[in-house]
Amino acid sequence: MEILQQIVFVLVLASASFVIRKRVLRIKANIHLGKPNDIKDHPNERLKNVLLIAFGQQKMFKKITPAVLHFFIYAGFLIINLEVLEFIIDGIVGTHRVFAPFLGGLYPVLMNLFEFLAVAVLIACVCFLVRRNVTKVERFQSPEIKGWAKLDANLILTIEIVLMAAILTMNASDQLLQSREPHHYVSTGSIFFSSFLTPIFSNLSTPALIFIERFAWWFHIIGILGFTVYVTYSKHLHIFLAFPNTYYSNLEQKGHVKNMPIVTNEVKSMLGLPSETAATTEPGRFGAKDINDLTWNVLMSAYSCTECGRCTSECPANLTGKKLSPRKIMMDTRDRMEEVGRSLEAGGAGLNDGKFLLGDYITKEEINACTSCNACVEACPVLINPLEIILELRRYVAMEESGAPAQWNAVFQNIETNFAPWKFAPSDRFNWAKEIK
Repeated sequence: MEILQQIVFVLVLASASFVIRKRVLRIKANIHLGKPNDIKDHPNERLKNVLLIAFGQQKMFKKITPAVLHFFIYAGFLIINLEVLEFIIDGIVGTHRVFAPFLGGLYPVLMNLFEFLAVAVLIACVCFLVRRNVTKVERFQSPEIKGWAKLDANLILTIEIVLMAAILTMNASDQLLQSREPHHYVSTGSIFFSSFLTPIFSNLSTPALIFIERFAWWFHIIGILGFTVYVTYSKHLHIFLAFPNTYYSNLEQKGHVKNMPIVTNEVKSMLGLPSETAATTEPGRFGAKDINDLTWNVLMSAYSCTECGRCTSECPANLTGKKLSPRKIMMDTRDRMEEVGRSLEAGGAGLNDGKFLLGDYITKEEINACTSCNACVEACPVLINPLEIILELRRYVAMEESGAPAQWNAVFQNIETNFAPWKFAPSDRFNWAKEIK
């Protein structure tokens, strides 16, 4: 019987690993639809961002209550899953709590720590469910997170609650079996939280307890593997991608806009200044019309989006009723990648399907509403930059389609002819100072 369980476990583990690997390769291929971007500068500063912002969740603590709740879930995910290593070894080898004899008195200490985090995760998930569905925090009510986006968030929270309950159930029944089946159920010492559940199972027979303990064990490990597969299709992919995203994030000061080298060189040439680099190739497309016009790190940031809505809740355009939502910009970019990826996987047209990120996903009304204030960039807890996508799309509209709003074109013309946004001669620029005494 134990050999059969081992075979079944190996098959389940291998199947999950195959699906996860296939999905990871698809996401990687989607990200590499973007243009190359060699990012090797300031490695120490980038590593600091990873430690403080991704690991330390520094930016989350601007609002203490959700930050603490999120920290419990985050810490629980990292630490409780260390126990999964024991599950995997037990499943493959056919042992039970393989680390208990080796760790001795440290084992119950670790088990109590795992259970504390399991209870903390359970409580935090319940609180987040209440915030999303009962108190209805405003940033969770936007149109872009209705339907699947809302279901996804609720489903993840519910799954985590059920998985944590499975751990407590497994440990409670295991403690009772330790006194009945000493040859198989090794002593783990007293475990605090699950001991509150033991009275529920104390009157059950040994076979019934074994069934409950085994069912909870299988449920938890299959749940973890299924959760890992599901995460690759969910917004919770940020659990993994937040780390590389913070490393490859833009280190420039907020408000700095990257110039196009080909345009910079042209302007310098007109002014008689030396160019920084020689233009050896055609400039290609100005700005971005589709995802392949964006760099790979920008596409990766779309997969890193937590859909928390902090960017949209801070956006002045959105707050004044404009259509722009920085969160939607990132979600649309990710959705476009997914659509192209599915098409390529099925042998379809891919990027040549007649659709584009600009127009079919993100409208000109949205990008024109942006004030370029960087509020969304400042608000993001994992250093995502929606403004970079918006600016590239606007560049395409202005430089490729000549489709900028008429008011903007007047400003552009004034800057070109008068070196200022206003329509007066450069010689009159400082006339206002004459009235100062």
